[in-house]
Amino acid sequence: MRLVQFELSNGERRVGVVEDGLVREVQDARSVRDLALAAIEAGVNLEQQVQTLGLGISHDYSALLANLQILPPLDHPDPAHMLVSGTGLTHLGSASARDKMHQQAGDETAMTDTMRIFKWGVEGGKPATGQAGVQPEWFYKGDGSIVVRPGKPFPLPPFAEDAGEEPELSGLYVIGHDGKPYRLGFAVGNEFSDHVMERKNYLYLAHSKLRSCSYGPELRVGELPQHLAGTSRILRDGEVLWQNEFLSGEANMCHSLENLEYHHFKYSQFLRPGDVHIHFFGTATLSFADGIRTQPGDVFEISQAEFGAPLINGIEPVEAAFEPGTVGTL
Repeated sequence: MRLVQFELSNGERRVGVVEDGLVREVQDARSVRDLALAAIEAGVNLEQQVQTLGLGISHDYSALLANLQILPPLDHPDPAHMLVSGTGLTHLGSASARDKMHQQAGDETAMTDTMRIFKWGVEGGKPATGQAGVQPEWFYKGDGSIVVRPGKPFPLPPFAEDAGEEPELSGLYVIGHDGKPYRLGFAVGNEFSDHVMERKNYLYLAHSKLRSCSYGPELRVGELPQHLAGTSRILRDGEVLWQNEFLSGEANMCHSLENLEYHHFKYSQFLRPGDVHIHFFGTATLSFADGIRTQPGDVFEISQAEFGAPLINGIEPVEAAFEPGTVGTL
């Protein structure tokens, strides 16, 4: 089952199931978060909760996408109660892409640390079920305010030195009233980072991740296939500037999903009932590693057949939200 959140022409929200080019409304559902919390309370899974509520009228999916009425497939009414985070060096091949980036800067120390963490993951990232393996690289990306809906451009702040895509899978979670995390499913995501800033010094990684992101348009309910192959491409003036295959799923990863989830949710501050978590699982495919430099007007397109419609976002410069020396004094 693949779910979307969308807006009607009057701005009212709906939840829908994608079927054969149509989006069928889930009866009496206004958000996927509420749907998930109700399923947790009822002791059923998300698909069973949808079946209990039933499906109503249909909408043309392509029209909803074209009109930018499709929302991210999971959000929170209060963006402060939504945490966006991620893990790196989780995929086979991810270390070589990262090293290629850092070698251009001649940063031997960062390259060595990259390979060391990757090696730890290969050796201990897939422990036995119920056991904790080696912890991955982890980063904070932002709260719900940084999420860009499918089809809309990523804001490019004046201080940004790069606007680079990162095609990844994201896990979508809700914390139940019992304080336990529940995975609703997965979505294709564009983690969108500043690779020029990161390349200057690996300690700038945290800064480089504080950018917008997007995921969806569809939430794929249930377990993830072991092997996934998708396409990441960049369009400029309607022509393909760069294109490459990206692989995901545990068959292409050096960490198990269970291990990645454990090392995120082991922190008690991430277990606040009702909160939403979007967690990016990493990638091994970057246009930046191939020497591509994006610019405003370029369009990212990330697609995997198992996740339905592609995720499309552009790049648009924005004015500074804050200037040096303008902190007020009380």
